[in-house]
Amino acid sequence: MTVKAILSRKGGDVVTIAPTATLSAAVKLLAARRIGAIVVTGPENRVAGILSERDIVRTLAERGHPALDDNVAAVMTRKVTTCTEADTVAFIMERMTEGKFRHLPVVEQGRLVGVISIGDVVKYRVEEIEGESNALREYIATA
Repeated sequence: MTVKAILSRKGGDVVTIAPTATLSAAVKLLAARRIGAIVVTGPENRVAGILSERDIVRTLAERGHPALDDNVAAVMTRKVTTCTEADTVAFIMERMTEGKFRHLPVVEQGRLVGVISIGDVVKYRVEEIEGESNALREYIATA
């Protein structure tokens, strides 16, 4: 199965923020939307970075509450690993595990089209395994 299949179920709604927004505004947005990361976008909806809870905690530990007035660009992770809609679930699971991150922006032709979280992947895999289990039960019952 591919990333596109997950996005088709989940939808392509992506919470984004400008690099010029304050860290305080980003924290409020993360809390309001109950999400763990936000994609930072520049012109033409291109990924400029990603801001995760880990980035925020690290910054607050280093600099304290004055950091909340900083721009998101000063705190975000700039080297963002992305995927495409054609990538397989197995491929992105491996990428997330190796990179130790929980959110993967989905890009097509350089533009942001979605975000896949580890929760999305787990939900998909559970549904897939349940479907296989039900198919086997049905096969056994009719054999």
